[in-house]
Amino acid sequence: MISYPTFFRMMMKMNSLAQASQKALNTTALYYACFVMLGLSAASLGPNLPYLASNTQSTLKAVSILLAARAFGYLLGALFGARLYDYLPGHSLIAGIFLVLAVCLSLIPFISILWVLAACLLLTGILQSIIDSGTNTLLVWLHREKVAPFMNGLHFAFGVGAFLMPIVIAQSTLWLGSPAWAFWLIAFLALPLSLLFWRVPSPARLEDSVGAVKVTQINTTLALLIAGFLFFYAGIEISFGNWIYSYAIKRNIADEITANYLTSAFWGTYTLGRLLTIPLAARLKPERLLGLCLIAAAFGILPIFLMPESKTVLWLGSLWLGLSIAAIFPSIISFAERHMTIKGQIIGIFFTGVSLGATTIPWIIGQLFERVGPVVMLIAVSLSLIMSGFMLGLIVWKVSQKVKTKGVM
Repeated sequence: MISYPTFFRMMMKMNSLAQASQKALNTTALYYACFVMLGLSAASLGPNLPYLASNTQSTLKAVSILLAARAFGYLLGALFGARLYDYLPGHSLIAGIFLVLAVCLSLIPFISILWVLAACLLLTGILQSIIDSGTNTLLVWLHREKVAPFMNGLHFAFGVGAFLMPIVIAQSTLWLGSPAWAFWLIAFLALPLSLLFWRVPSPARLEDSVGAVKVTQINTTLALLIAGFLFFYAGIEISFGNWIYSYAIKRNIADEITANYLTSAFWGTYTLGRLLTIPLAARLKPERLLGLCLIAAAFGILPIFLMPESKTVLWLGSLWLGLSIAAIFPSIISFAERHMTIKGQIIGIFFTGVSLGATTIPWIIGQLFERVGPVVMLIAVSLSLIMSGFMLGLIVWKVSQKVKTKGVM
């Protein structure tokens, strides 16, 4: 029989584990709220490009520099900001950044000079990148080898925000006469979130944990290959998400309100895809899920490419594309977690790839959109999809070579 002291210690241990588990879930919920905010912010710029062009008395081609400015800010945040989490308390860092971000977002509708607006969005991109890369890093530190379904849930939360923002923009335009209220809403919501991050302790860094098995040495080649994959993935997601609004209007397929709803529909299925793939992420290997996502995405973009004037095809293709690419980012992060120790420095390399892709590919589309026509968006997304498949092949090959080398040794 189990003695009373032994039983008491067992119960205390179970209670301690339950409390730790509840704290982890509460912290995870905080990260999810953070990503809803990032989704709102990310989806706020594309549908607002015509409004910001009018506000700064600029052409659509000129105002596309705003996309590049924010994406370049993401790049700077990935290069220099992500590694801050290796040295500073993560939650305190995020709390302070949210306060600055709220100020930047609230000022956007008041800025009428294009280069000043671009500078503001550059800073906004830096702040969003540090929050984005940091939250991904902290979630891995919180859940370790069990992170895969939680990672999909995190990026599902991003999709929720991205889905809601075009609807908010459309409704603020209809009822309040200006889409500026969308920026002010995000700024207002950032304040209580900042206070919550101040109050919650940060998870322990991965290298600080006792019994960590993984080697802390960075596999530079694999990290760069994953960054290259993310470069082209960003070309798909950011280009389509930001330019589908202008594409639909230029093709005379939708008016401004309908184009907002089309953008929202894309982010809506993107969000749904993240939700549906949570159980898949717990069962399938990340590389297999990534391959399925890329194949499915091809069936979303190809019909739009072949029948560009069809309203029905555009809607169905946009819905399917959003659903297909939803699990790509969380799956590649989960894949990386299996093959290297995730630190702020590693996440910084990954987000450098994302930021470069999000900067260059949408900017190229903006430079050619009025001269070549809206088809340039479809070409860019299709080429990015092909190159994503190629990079995934290289990544899987690199890992297989690494495994064979270890087996020989």
